Amino acid sequence: MFFWVSLFKNAEALTVKHYFTAFIGLFNASTAEFEYSLKPNEYSVRSTVRTFGTFGFLYPFEADYFTSGYIRNDKMITQNYHYSSRSRFNQRRKEMIYNDGVPIYALSTKNNQQKKKIIQLPANIEDTTNLQTVLAFIAYQYQNLGFCDSRIPIFDGKKRFDVIFRDEGTEQINANKYLPYSGKAVKCSMYIDKLNAKDDDLLWQLSSDQPIYFWILKDKNSGAPFIAQIKINHTPLGEMNVYTTKIEVHK
Repeated sequence: MFFWVSLFKNAEALTVKHYFTAFIGLFNASTAEFEYSLKPNEYSVRSTVRTFGTFGFLYPFEADYFTSGYIRNDKMITQNYHYSSRSRFNQRRKEMIYNDGVPIYALSTKNNQQKKKIIQLPANIEDTTNLQTVLAFIAYQYQNLGFCDSRIPIFDGKKRFDVIFRDEGTEQINANKYLPYSGKAVKCSMYIDKLNAKDDDLLWQLSSDQPIYFWILKDKNSGAPFIAQIKINHTPLGEMNVYTTKIEVHK
């Protein structure tokens, strides 16, 4: 945790918003917005994901995520985590309640029926964060230190696991119909170490069995790092490619 804070303490304020479009096999399957905002003493991450086109007609789904926190006494402390989703048959909401950065319980709602679930905290809960902030952290680490390599402990209210990032060198990426950016990009991989835990979540299973690759470029005007492309080589419906169609940078 102290390593994380050392990156943020003397940083300038930075907000980067990504607009994504995702292809799964033959489907232009979803769109998304992902925004991270970093300040010397606080951070926030916000994202929205929704299915699109024919895939959206077959599997309508939309989800919103938000997390924020602050830095105090050399620790990054989560204050809020909110999640809501809507599918054809269900609506879900979840709010994680924290006490000084440690998750205590979650308020969850399914189809307007609220449940208060007491979280069973694992023994190795200290210095964990949530998955929502991870890609923002890696972009910021790359901006400050120039590499992706990290092992980050995560607790999402149900599972305790590690996210492992590895540097995969650099590659030239070229603009296409959906990706307006090109250049020599840093390639990184992300892998989930389940720590012997089990879950039926699809992304959890995919990233446990194979890496998720992503490519980082720097904005030419501001120098801010952004994720230009994400790729999973194999899913049940084929290869998955996510392209950044636009970014907005504010300092």
